[in-house]
Amino acid sequence: MQFGATRAIGMLNVHGMRRDDVAYNAMPLFHGNAVMSAWAPILGVGGTYALRDKFSASGFLPDVQRFGATFFNYVGRSLAYILAQPECAEERTTELRFGWGTEASARDREDFERRFGVPVTESYGSSEGVCVIVRDASTPRGALGTPNPMLGMTIVNDDGRECPDAVLTADGTLLNGSEAIGEIVARGGGDRFEGYYNNAEATAEKIRDGDYWSGDLAYRTPDGVYWFAGRTNDWIRVDSENFSTAPLERIIARFDGVRGVSAYAVPDPQTGDRVMAALETDQSFDPAAFAAFLDAQPDMGSKWTPHLLRLTERFPLTATRKVDKTSLRRAAWHTLDRVLIRDGARYVPLDAQARAALEAAFAEHDRTHLIPN
Repeated sequence: MQFGATRAIGMLNVHGMRRDDVAYNAMPLFHGNAVMSAWAPILGVGGTYALRDKFSASGFLPDVQRFGATFFNYVGRSLAYILAQPECAEERTTELRFGWGTEASARDREDFERRFGVPVTESYGSSEGVCVIVRDASTPRGALGTPNPMLGMTIVNDDGRECPDAVLTADGTLLNGSEAIGEIVARGGGDRFEGYYNNAEATAEKIRDGDYWSGDLAYRTPDGVYWFAGRTNDWIRVDSENFSTAPLERIIARFDGVRGVSAYAVPDPQTGDRVMAALETDQSFDPAAFAAFLDAQPDMGSKWTPHLLRLTERFPLTATRKVDKTSLRRAAWHTLDRVLIRDGARYVPLDAQARAALEAAFAEHDRTHLIPN
């Protein structure tokens, strides 16, 4: 990215930064969160930048105290890890003025503000910088917010036609999901995206007739507020890190007795996604051996381990004899097939009690609308 473009992005994301601010960043610099929310903005205003080489939940408070940090950026999981630390009185004695990030649950944002006495600003944005929605005081709890009309954002179905507004019950239940849920698209947004380096095929998937297709699903209420509804493709986002399913599927396929594998994203109760994998296998499948196998794979990504397993004798197939991943993702753990859930280093059955606990966690973080049904 050229310096001029970087500075332009930074000035758009200043969020109230001043020359006397100290921006603390512990997120990886290869990720847009760190570049666009911390490094470029503080560079634009001429402030001070404090960089930690690796995120540490226990090191967050000592770091912001040591640097005199007035701003920090986060992703949803990092904020959750910080809040998992023991609460202490020193949390309210920092120089922090505000924070900015993505994908934290409403409960975590509120709990951080309570503990540290510091407001945090949440936003939705594509890594490519084309689609952006910033929450404000009017945004309903759990919603993405209302996009700036100048960005040309809308929600469309597979044919590119705009989806109708969502119809909700008094308790927030979506009644017309099949019609209202579609992909977030920025009309004319292709002009704001240079494309993926050396990957014309991936670029063509994003840019169609000059429009930018985000790969994210949402629905819109009549007041113009967007609500996130999942993702369309085979990328999974865990702890704000994106990865594709193919490498994980190749690893799982090494396990004896697995005839086929399909990995996909299901919503996490707190932030982002969890990994679920459907395995075509038989009753001889050994959960303990499978868990040990995954832990022993040297090329297994740190975020790739499936949290949920669906064991089936036969995959659902499309008319072209491909695995119907859409139906697997839509059903998630609501299936008559055997489902296991990761509990520490082992997999245990997702029985009625475990399922109730899982779905109660969604309610706790105001993400019940993401539960597959």
